[in-house]
Amino acid sequence: MTFSSELWDRGAASVYDQIVRHPFITGLTEGTLGHDAFRYFITQDSHYLRAYSRALSLVAARAPDEDAVSMFALHAANAIAVERELHTSLLESLGLTAADVDAAGSGPTTTAYMSYLTAVCATGTYAEAVAAVLPCYWIYRGVGRELLKQSSPDPLYAKWIATYGSEEFDVVVEQVLAVTDTLDVGTAERERCHQHFATTCRYEWMFWDAAYHTLDWPVG
Repeated sequence: MTFSSELWDRGAASVYDQIVRHPFITGLTEGTLGHDAFRYFITQDSHYLRAYSRALSLVAARAPDEDAVSMFALHAANAIAVERELHTSLLESLGLTAADVDAAGSGPTTTAYMSYLTAVCATGTYAEAVAAVLPCYWIYRGVGRELLKQSSPDPLYAKWIATYGSEEFDVVVEQVLAVTDTLDVGTAERERCHQHFATTCRYEWMFWDAAYHTLDWPVG
């Protein structure tokens, strides 16, 4: 069994099944999800992608070979490009501006997820950092593929689905999986990788759930 398969089986399989059945996800394909929930999602995803780009830059800095450095650095830049291009058009359609996103700030789940990713990528080993950033790639591809089977009667949702269900995104994910399967990890480090991978998988579910409930800070 490859290391990536091992990570998925232990940390992602059951969580992913719950993600694709989540009412936020099913609401996208049915076109029944309220735009308030999607507006919250896009706003929070804008904040998340900025932090994710920084996390990928940290992974690139720790990569042991030039190919991995180049790949993660490119992905870091692309995360910002997605945030700017896709989100700009979606925000406009939702009646929001970049200033509105900044004013909204990051919600509790987004802040926790961003903080965890940054901490692992800054203080963990290279392998731990790869394991922590991998679920965002892998789960989004799976969700994109699943949603693309039906797309959505709502053009906003259809546009978002097309991005993450694309062949171009599939190539990106396969690159990261290939890197994951070349990692040389000892027993203790391997277990830490499993823990980080499982934790960020849970954060992926929590991110969808927070958007569905438009979760805000309880005090403040």
